[in-house]
This record gives sequence, C-alpha cells and structure tokens, in this order.
Amino acid sequence: MSESESNRKSTGYQDLIAWQKAMTLIDCVYALTDRWPGHETFGLRSQIRRAVVSVAANIAEGQGRNGRKEFHQHLGIAYGSLCEVETMIQVGFRQKYHDDNANTASLALCTEVGRLVRGLRIAIQSPPP
Repeated sequence: MSESESNRKSTGYQDLIAWQKAMTLIDCVYALTDRWPGHETFGLRSQIRRAVVSVAANIAEGQGRNGRKEFHQHLGIAYGSLCEVETMIQVGFRQKYHDDNANTASLALCTEVGRLVRGLRIAIQSPPP
C-alpha cells in the first residue's frame, strides 16, 4: 500500500462505484454545458448542474445516514435527480446545444449510473448477511 493510500481516510461512500460514476457524470455534464449558450447560464445550465450534483450528493448523504431505510430513501432521491438530468440533456439536444455524439455519450453514462443506483437500492433492501 502506498503512503498516499494509507493516509487516505475512506468515508465509505467514496468506495461506492455508484458514487464514483456519479462523479464522472458531474464532470461530463459540466463539460457538456460549458458549450451551451450564455443565455442558459441561469436557466437550464444552472438547473442541470444542480441536479447532477444532487445525484452524487444524495448517494453520499444516504450512505452517511444511520440506517438502510434512510440510505434507500436517499438513493431514491438520487435516482429522481438522475432522471431530471437525463431529461435536461435531451432538452439541450432538442435545442441543438450539443450534438448527437455528446448526447449519446451523456445518456449512456446516465444509464450506467441509474443501473448502479437501482442495484444498490435493491442490495440494501435485502436483509443483512
């Protein structure tokens, strides 16, 4: 184990693949929306950025809560925010703010994050081993 690895304090949520992919989605959405028109700065761009951050933030907050029920609830909120992000990506595409390749790549990442969040929700509903 390297020195940096031994000095890293894991808080739990950072080890979740769903959270890691949600962070990648944040990077993707920020890069995508950087190219959107300036008149969307306080409209759609701001809204999608808040929603995409909410996905990762709710995964982290839920994992940090006191029980499986609260974690499950926060994962549901994360999934709802993800659906909002997907919708706004499609709105941006329909308004011709980004091209088909960017749209496809962004939505594919959303699908992957959604699959991971849904899987995590199912896993924590099961009784502990």
